[in-house]
Amino acid sequence: MQFLLTLAIVFVVYIVWKYWTLALGAGYDPTPMDKVYKIMDMAQVNENDIVYDLGSGDGRIVITAAKRFGARAVGIEADPFRFIFSWLIVFFSGQSEKIKLKFGNFFKKKIDKATVVIVFLYGPTNNKLKEKFLKELKPGTRVVSYVWTFDNWELEDCVPEDRIYLYIIKKAEMGRQGEWGAKRERKF
Repeated sequence: MQFLLTLAIVFVVYIVWKYWTLALGAGYDPTPMDKVYKIMDMAQVNENDIVYDLGSGDGRIVITAAKRFGARAVGIEADPFRFIFSWLIVFFSGQSEKIKLKFGNFFKKKIDKATVVIVFLYGPTNNKLKEKFLKELKPGTRVVSYVWTFDNWELEDCVPEDRIYLYIIKKAEMGRQGEWGAKRERKF
């Protein structure tokens, strides 16, 4: 009986730890590394970019952007345990000079310096971010979403079988709604 009670407590703690951040935008579900590379390639990340990862989890996206693509990167994470864990991983990766981690809710953080924004959130969260993106991001900023699209925004590029979607902020969007580029599909 004590074993079952312990197992139940461990299970509940795990579920709460993994999914409490749903209230902020998404539960914890790391992007597979093969998808991280495809996301970076699709966004054409390079040493001139500042990559923002909203909900940066374990830091794999910001570390990859810095280490493999030479970009500067900013990760924003609301979960204190994942923030500390990712800070340690960044520290030991040797990329601390190129990576900045911010603790808190990405809805309340400035993202205006981004040239690339990467999200793996839920659809409703993506749609809540549209106004923030239109208000803060400069024309030409690339926004890549893994799994979820942005409702009523035209894709610039996509890999449907991997569920990777690229959008580019256009000058017209600075007014409010704006239009997105024509849809293209890409195979890797």
